[in-house]
Amino acid sequence: MKKLLIVMAGAMLVTFAVAQQGPVKESGETVARPRKKGDPVEAEAPKIPSKFSKKDGALAGDGATFKSDVSTVSVDVAVMDKNGHFIPNIPRGNFRVLEDGAPQQVSGFSIGEAPMTICMVIEFSNLFQSYYSQGWYETLTYSYAFLQTLKKEDFLAIVAFDLRPEILSDFTTDRSKAQEAMQRLRIPAYSESNMYDALTDTADRMQEIEGRKAILFIGSGRDTFSKLTFDQTRKKLQNASVPIYSISTMQILRERMDASNRMGPIARLDFLQADNQLKTFTRETGGQAFFPRFMGEMPNVFREVHQSLRNQYMITYQPSNQAKDGKFRKIKVELVNPATGEPLRIVDEKGKPMKYSIIAKQGYTAPREVE
Repeated sequence: MKKLLIVMAGAMLVTFAVAQQGPVKESGETVARPRKKGDPVEAEAPKIPSKFSKKDGALAGDGATFKSDVSTVSVDVAVMDKNGHFIPNIPRGNFRVLEDGAPQQVSGFSIGEAPMTICMVIEFSNLFQSYYSQGWYETLTYSYAFLQTLKKEDFLAIVAFDLRPEILSDFTTDRSKAQEAMQRLRIPAYSESNMYDALTDTADRMQEIEGRKAILFIGSGRDTFSKLTFDQTRKKLQNASVPIYSISTMQILRERMDASNRMGPIARLDFLQADNQLKTFTRETGGQAFFPRFMGEMPNVFREVHQSLRNQYMITYQPSNQAKDGKFRKIKVELVNPATGEPLRIVDEKGKPMKYSIIAKQGYTAPREVE
């Protein structure tokens, strides 16, 4: 079964083409062109993550990098065209960061491809992933397929959850460890799906890791019995500042059942709520949510996840509001013409305007001064 799933996943692999910026015509306009073979790519040194400890719930270990200056805010930003291609090499001066509506002075700026630190959080509940069911095949196929997109220097951990989250594989670049972890996803033990607890537990453990990091969630989005509420989960995920990317399962089955009137109104509302929860968690943490309805969509999904994660602008600033009041502060990143303050216009090589989107976390919670 393992070989079959890997073959299925491998069949969905695609070549990731990245858009590259061409010459800048003026401060208020930039020209995008396709990246050519041999174009240089600015890369960062690998960030070795610390141990993903289950005992104390913290990350610790040799080679770990921690944030020491709590007054410095880091924001990972992805600028994507309408086709999901990353637009690189936009000058630093075209980025404007607002905190609670007030412009901030950017102190650090970098761009490029870099090794990623990713934790796959996989729903594996008897509620939806019964052995040899459609949900079981779908979950494993998505998971194995994503493994094939990673580079050898990327760090990966795997967490599965039903009643509680379980770390199946610690952060490592050894793909055999990930494959061994996936072998354990055979027969679910419980018919619960405690998504809130699994996401917050993972985000808490990852929040001190610097560099390109993210959670890839694969599951239905349903929560049945978590200790935390939706609002509590939302706040914790905002504070952790770990981008969440989600791939929703069960979409094909849901549409078939809905079309044949086999899905009742309560179940329909439950799944609509699940979709909205995934959209909220991903949007507010600076990630993306995907709802594939057939396997042919998966190459495009993995391409978008790949480009959004691996290619980012890293912006740092010291907030003008230094009050340690523990309040949530909203962040907004804009692309502007520095001369006029108007939105930046990006055009293709033919001079046609390009639509683009900016993906970044929506805020953070300021530290609270200890009395």
